[in-house]
Amino acid sequence: MKKIYANGRDEKEFLRELKKRSGETSKKVSETVSAIIDDVREKGDEAVKSYTLKFDGNLPEYYEVPRDVINDSLTEADPEFVNALLSAMENISDFHNRQKEQGFINAKENGVILGQRIRGLERVGLYVPGGTAAYPSSVLMNAIPAKIAGVKEIIMVTPPLKDGTPNKDILVAAAICGVDRIFLAGGAQAIAALAYGTEEIPKCDKIVGPGNIYVATAKKLLYGVVDIDMIAGPSEILVLADETADPKFAAADLMSQAEHDVLASSIMITTSEEIADRTLAEIERQKQYLSRKDIISKSLEDYGAVIICGGRGEAVELANAIAPEHLEVLMDKPFELLGSLDNAGSVFLGSYASEPLGDYYAGPNHVLPTSGTARFFSPLGVASFTKRSSYIYYTEEALAEAKEDIVLIAEREGLTAHANAIKVRFED
Repeated sequence: MKKIYANGRDEKEFLRELKKRSGETSKKVSETVSAIIDDVREKGDEAVKSYTLKFDGNLPEYYEVPRDVINDSLTEADPEFVNALLSAMENISDFHNRQKEQGFINAKENGVILGQRIRGLERVGLYVPGGTAAYPSSVLMNAIPAKIAGVKEIIMVTPPLKDGTPNKDILVAAAICGVDRIFLAGGAQAIAALAYGTEEIPKCDKIVGPGNIYVATAKKLLYGVVDIDMIAGPSEILVLADETADPKFAAADLMSQAEHDVLASSIMITTSEEIADRTLAEIERQKQYLSRKDIISKSLEDYGAVIICGGRGEAVELANAIAPEHLEVLMDKPFELLGSLDNAGSVFLGSYASEPLGDYYAGPNHVLPTSGTARFFSPLGVASFTKRSSYIYYTEEALAEAKEDIVLIAEREGLTAHANAIKVRFED
């Protein structure tokens, strides 16, 4: 990892280089994905199955996973794994139930009635990666808030394993979350099928869930045809540490994100050079016994850094500039800083709020904004799966009272038909 002394120049240069890692989707990827989308839109399931054979090497035994196979995956699963998922589900459900919004009605004395309705989307598509990048925790994090929001149907797509079968852990998570239907299809072709609908895969109102560059590009290109959760970039963690931080904990947490991807970014900002040096030493020590140490090494070398700054205020300022996906505060009295940390997907306070706690178990969603978008995006939640409608009722008397103001504004904008729609209601 790079060791940088904050001087107003070197840290900013590092951050500029960091922003380049996501970059723009290559023209070749966009062209490939566009062709796949067009093919699926025209040929439907035939195209999806053709790409499954091409990219996954095998057509699965079944396109839609039978309900008895889903149920059997749950009854045959390791009970300890099921119990762990159920405990996580309880925490996730409790947190997201607190996010539910209520509609409102405002009945005024003059007879005017205004209000807002909130309801869940009709149908949501959930993309779940398969193979070595299969994450049952993502099923929980996407499906649970959708169910709480009142989504009527969740359609999951996930690529088959090389032998054509579904990933059993994914099925277990889907079963306990109440996912309605599961199709064995992956990649950009599955995203296109969810967006446009095919004879077998229903058209969805929104698509959520992580995926590779082809999946992310398909979601980006189809936004507008269908809603999406967000354009997710490589994973990130930023650790704020002072002289009270435990270097062993800091090192472990930095590597927990570095193992995701060679493009992942792990950064420490510290007020203590001693903690910086001890953390770097701990990384080298702990890394040796981790299974993904090669990925960790590459990620830390290219996109990792320890930035030494002058104080807590400067550390907070840098953290807000970076706007990380995950932000850990390994500092004395961390709650004193919480009100100043404005740009972060999720904030982890104290030595025992390790980032994987948020990934799997605590309750807040782990689908978070990346690449600095925490400046204006929020984590996935119940509101992500709802839609709002306002409604208006006016009496004749109430409209008469407002008539002159409305007509004046409409005519000022040159929209005489707008003005006329009000005037005709009061003509003799």
